[in-house]
This record gives sequence, structure tokens and C-alpha cells, in this order.
Amino acid sequence: MTHYQDIGERFIRYASITTQSKEGIADTPSTECQRDLARLLTQELLEMGAADVFFDEKHCYVYATIPSNLPVREETRDALALRPDTAQKHRENLAPILGLMAHMDTSNAVPGLKVSPRRIRHYDGGDIVLGDGTFVISPAQYPSLCKHAGADLIVGDGTSVLGGDDKAGVAAIMETAAFLLQHPEYAHGTVRICFTPDEEVGNGPRNLDQNRFACDYAYTVDGGDLGELQYENFNAASAAVTIHGISTHPGSAYGTMINSLLVAQEWISMLPAMETPAHTRDHEGFYHVEEMHGTTDETSLELILRDHDRTRFEERKRYVRKITETINLRYGAGTVEMTLQDSYYNMKEKIEPHPQLITIPKHAMEKLGITPIIVPIRGGTDGCVLSYRGIPCPNLGTGAYNFHSRYEYVCVQEMQKNVDLLVKILNEFAEYQIDD
Repeated sequence: MTHYQDIGERFIRYASITTQSKEGIADTPSTECQRDLARLLTQELLEMGAADVFFDEKHCYVYATIPSNLPVREETRDALALRPDTAQKHRENLAPILGLMAHMDTSNAVPGLKVSPRRIRHYDGGDIVLGDGTFVISPAQYPSLCKHAGADLIVGDGTSVLGGDDKAGVAAIMETAAFLLQHPEYAHGTVRICFTPDEEVGNGPRNLDQNRFACDYAYTVDGGDLGELQYENFNAASAAVTIHGISTHPGSAYGTMINSLLVAQEWISMLPAMETPAHTRDHEGFYHVEEMHGTTDETSLELILRDHDRTRFEERKRYVRKITETINLRYGAGTVEMTLQDSYYNMKEKIEPHPQLITIPKHAMEKLGITPIIVPIRGGTDGCVLSYRGIPCPNLGTGAYNFHSRYEYVCVQEMQKNVDLLVKILNEFAEYQIDD
């Protein structure tokens, strides 16, 4: 397949723009720098001829449409007239309206004011020295490198994340849009595009305009390995725990002091020791204590609960409530206060009624010689929120590796192959009629 331009150069252009988001900010975007990439994407979409291009500058969302190129027959017009959502979704025909989504922000796990992408042509299979040599990406530590010998890789300089998560997805969607607009011989239905801010801090869909992103189904392009196809994610909740102690002079504390730090230690010790992120994988859930701050007088804990199974997820929430009750019986009512809040749910139950969302990408992968990798997401994506807003939304891989670290890299050939895959998926959906 002939493509519009070198996706590696496109990725470098996007990755060079710092877009790290920031926790604890109520508004979207959480950082002004995300608007820099949003403005560039808006301009490029306009230049390539996409329709309905819109930059929501206040909230930092970029929208666009690739109009369908399918012929509209008279019987199709009659069927469209009977559908109640034709006007609402700006439906052009009976093929499903598909959405493609990726996020513009990057993780601040490795804070850095500048991203310096570097392309390695024909990677030799050995260690990759980053920047001044302080950091090295080694196949011994990151075995995924072994399969990329001979390929072109893009790395950072070790002072920040590279941003493959998710600018590899952004680049793939932009390349797909450009290709379809340049090659009308590839049949496709209406395609909606959306680039979101603040996915890394859990606020990606917060201010999403579903009138502009009006689609039947969507795919987030936000995974790792080429061929990843994910339609399961964790059910997720967060808990904020406050322990109230009694602080007195340690020389006269007998029978009076309650050291909130030690009570917090007791609370944590009651969690199952082998159900932490370090001891679980695949579909196994966990409890994860993320933060602890305190003094003798008061200590706060922040933790998250995760499980793919909804029943076990509810059991985990009951369990931390039981721990809190037990501590309060031991030390007195009100010693521990806990706020427990659900974050998102497993998209699987919303996607399973639409099996074509899995079978069509699998078929497309097999035709392109890509091995499907169907694995659960040990986390969440914008897609799990969208799925509960009425847009079933699995996740696809990108060809990016070692997310949220200074050792992140992308494979140019895999990113390019991912464009082939997106085009193929859209082409196959063109032959499919929307269901009810």
C-alpha cells in the first residue's frame, strides 16, 4: 500500500511537542501545552481536506470527519428515512459510522520540559544509548527489541517520556485520514476522528461532544504491540482513607496516644499480601496503595482497586469497607474515614453484543499477515468510558513500547502496518450494515 507520507517523520513532528498532562487539575486541558499539538492537528486536517474540522479550544478536543465514499441507492434512502438517528448522527448510508480516537497528552511519569526524538535506521539488535549515555535501552531488559532487529526505531534522549503513548496512535489516525482522502478507490463509510486531552489523568472523555463525535462504534488506537485487540479492561475504584490519631508528648503518651501512622500500617497490613500489582497479571485483580502521607496526629492513604470480574470487584469494595469497620471497632468510631468512588467499568459487557467489533479487525489482521493479540487491558482507556456512553469502543495496538518510561520507543514499520490495518478495517466495515 502506498502512503501519503513517512509516518516516522509525522510521529517525530508530533512527539517533539511536549504535551504532558498533570494530575489534580479540575479543568481540561490540565496543561496549556496540549493545545500546541491540537492546533497543529487542526491545521493539518484542514490542509488534507477533512470535513467538519473543529478545534474546541476551551477544552482541547480536535474533531474531524472523513465523509463516506459509498454510493447511495434509492432503497438506501428509504431505509435511512426510517431510522430515528439518521439526522442526529448525520448518517450518509447504512454502513456503521466508525470513530477513531487517540489522546494527545503524554504521561508525566518522567517529567521533562523537552522531547528529543531520534530515528535509528536499520536497528542492529544491540543496546541503544540514549542522549548523553546515562540511560540505555537493552534487549536484555526489554526483550521486545529482539523482534525489531533491522527495523527503524524512534527513541527519546532519556530525559522524558517519548510519547508513543499515544502519539503513535495520533500519527496512525492522521496517516489513515490522509490516505483515505488521497485514495477514493478504498471504500469506507463515514469516519469520525477525535483527539482528546488528559487521558493519562483519567479525564479524556470528560468534555467530549458526542454530537461532533457521532458514531455507532469506535476504536481507540492506544495499545502497544501491533495486532493488539483489547475489549476487556478493569472495573476500577479509588479510595481515600483518612486516619485520625491522638498526638501527645511521647513521654506521657501511655494509654492516650493513637499514632495514626501505625494505625495506617495496620489498615494496609489487612490487605491480601499477594493481591498487589507486583504479584498479579492477566485477569487477576489487585489492591494498590499509591500514596501515604501523615503524622502521628493524622495520616491519609490513597489506593485503587481493580478487577476484571464485576462480582469480585464489588467484593473488593466490601472488603476495604470491612477493614475500616474493624479498625474503628478497635480504636473507636471515626478513627478511620473512607471515601470510595467508582472510576470506570469493564467495557466487555458493552462490546460483546457487537461481535463484529472483534471479528472484523481479526479478519483484517489475518489478511495483512498480522497475528491478533487479544489480551485484557490491565487499566482503562477512553474507550471504556465511551462504551458506557453508548459507543462500544475496543482498543487497537500502535507499535509503541515501554509506555510511561524514559525507555519508550516506537517501531516505524509497525506504525505503518497499523495504518494498513486501520484502512482495511474501515474497508471491511463498508460492507457491513448497521445493526439496531
